Amino acid sequence: MRTVYFDYNATTPLDAAVRTAMLPFLDAEFGNPSSIHHVGRRARAFLDEARDRVARVFACKPSEMIFTSGGTESNNLAVFGVARHFRDKGRHIITSMVEHHALLHPCEYLSEKEGFEVTFLPVDRHGRVSPDDLRKALRPDTVLVSVMAANNEIGTLQPVAELGALCHERGVLFHTDAAQWFGKEPFVDIHQFNADLVSVCAHKFHGPKGAGALFIRSPLLPDPILFGGGHENELRAGTENLPAIAGMTEAIERFVRAPVFNREQLAPLATKLRDAAGSIAGVTIRSPREECLANTVSFSAKGCDSIMLLAGLDLEGICASSGSACSAGSLEPSHVLKAIGCEADESNALVRFSLGRESTAEEVQTVCAALPAVINRARGCEL
Repeated sequence: MRTVYFDYNATTPLDAAVRTAMLPFLDAEFGNPSSIHHVGRRARAFLDEARDRVARVFACKPSEMIFTSGGTESNNLAVFGVARHFRDKGRHIITSMVEHHALLHPCEYLSEKEGFEVTFLPVDRHGRVSPDDLRKALRPDTVLVSVMAANNEIGTLQPVAELGALCHERGVLFHTDAAQWFGKEPFVDIHQFNADLVSVCAHKFHGPKGAGALFIRSPLLPDPILFGGGHENELRAGTENLPAIAGMTEAIERFVRAPVFNREQLAPLATKLRDAAGSIAGVTIRSPREECLANTVSFSAKGCDSIMLLAGLDLEGICASSGSACSAGSLEPSHVLKAIGCEADESNALVRFSLGRESTAEEVQTVCAALPAVINRARGCEL
C-alpha cells in the first residue's frame, strides 16, 4: 500500500543535503565545544561559525541567537525567562486562545504557581487576533505579549508585525512562535515580525528534530530555565548538540529565505483538497481562504471524531493529523476550534492535511477519492 504523507506541519523528512552537513559531527568532529584542548576548540569554531551563518540569514547579531532543543524549549525560555526576569515590574502576560500548548502551558503554570495573571485574547471565526483587542488588553503591568505567527492546526496567519508594533509603542516585550512560518512564508529578516523574541524549530522545514533556536533582541537577557553551565551566553546550560545545530544551520540557509514550501506549487493542490472535502455533507472547512498557510487544509466533520477519521485515513495509507502532533492520541477537543466558536462535537472532529514539497496532484486525487468513504465509515454508515 502506498503511503500518502500529508502531515508536514507535524514534521518534515530530513533533507539529504542537511543530513550530509550533519555527518562530520557524528563522526570525526565529536568534540565538546566547551573543552579547552584542540579537539574542543575545533568544535567551538564550528559552533561559532554556525551561529554566524544563522545570524547572516536572520540579519541579526550572532549573540542574539540562542540554540535550543526545539520549538517547545524556545517557547518555554521566552515565556518563563521574560516573566521571571521582569516579575518586579509586573505580572501580567497576554497571549491568544489559539497558541500551541508549548506556549499555553507555561502561561498557565505561571498563573497557577507563580502569581501571574494571563489574558487570553479571543480570535475571530478564522482564528485571527484583533490588534484592537490587544490594544485594549495592554496594561501598565504587562511584561510580555506572545502571539504565534502561523497557527499549526488551521494555518491562520496572524498580523504579528502590527501586534509587535503596538507592544513597542507601549514598551512591552513581544514574542512570536514562528515554528510554522519559517520555510513556508516570505522571509526578509528576523525583524519583520517586530518581535523581541522569535522561536524557531528546525524539523518543520526539513531540518533535524531536537534542534531549535530563540532569537532574543539585544540587550534583553531573560532568566535561564536550564542550569548547570555557562553555555549559550549563560542562557541555556547544556553541551550544544553540534550535529543538530549543523543540520539546522544548513536547513535555514537553504529553505528559509526561499521558502521550501512553494506557494505556487502547493496552493492549487490545497484548493483541490479543500473543494473536495468541502463538498461532503456535514464537512466544514476551518482553514481560512485568505491569510493562511498555503499548505494547510483543516476541516471538521459532523457525526465523527478525530480518532476514527485518522484511523480510517491511515487504513487507506493516508497520514493526516487532528491538529497539534504534540497532542496526538488525545481525546480532548481542539482548543483552536473551540476558540473560533465550534461546538464540542465539531471541535472533536478536526482533521488537518498539511502538504509539502514532495506532495503531488496524484496524491491529492487519491485523498479526494478516499475521503467520502472514510467519513461515512466514521459516521457508522455506508455510501
